[in-house]
Amino acid sequence: MNTTLGKRIAALRHEKQMKQDELAEKLGISYQAVSKWENDQTCPDISLLPLLAKTLGVSTDELLTGKKEEDNRVRMLPENERKNIDDMLLRIVINGKNGDVVRVNLPLAIIKVILDSGLNMSYLSKNEALKNIDLNMILDMVNQGAIGNIIDIEDANGDIIQMFVE
Repeated sequence: MNTTLGKRIAALRHEKQMKQDELAEKLGISYQAVSKWENDQTCPDISLLPLLAKTLGVSTDELLTGKKEEDNRVRMLPENERKNIDDMLLRIVINGKNGDVVRVNLPLAIIKVILDSGLNMSYLSKNEALKNIDLNMILDMVNQGAIGNIIDIEDANGDIIQMFVE
C-alpha cells in the first residue's frame, strides 16, 4: 500500500516520539506547517528535505519514497548470525563509463567449485580489474563473517565495479 509523504512524516515523527512543535522547532518552522504536511494539505519546501530526513532518521530517498535503502556496508556478523556459505551470493555490478550495466549473481557454492577446479577470475571476465580479484580472499572474508559491499573500485577505463556478498 502506497502512503503519502505526509503520512510518512507523521509515522516517522511518532517513531521518534516527537511532537509536531518539537519537529517544527528543529526545522525552524511553525508547528502549523508540520500539521499541514502530515494532513497532506501542503508539502515541505525542497530546501528542508535534507534536514527533515536527518531529523527523522532516514535518507531523503526513504522519506520521499517510503522505501528503505539497502544497507550494503561491510559488516562482520557474529557466528550465530551467519548464513551457510553455500546459501550466499556474490553480486558483481559493473557500471560502464559508456552507460552499459552488467549484473552477475554468483552463488558462493559455484565460486568454491571454480576455485577447487583451479580456475581464476581471468577465465570469467575480460575486465582487467576483475582478473586481479582474489576469490580465495573473498571466501576467507565471508568465512570470517563479512557481508555487504566488499569491493568498490573504478578501473582505468572509468568503469565502476562493485562486489557485494549477501
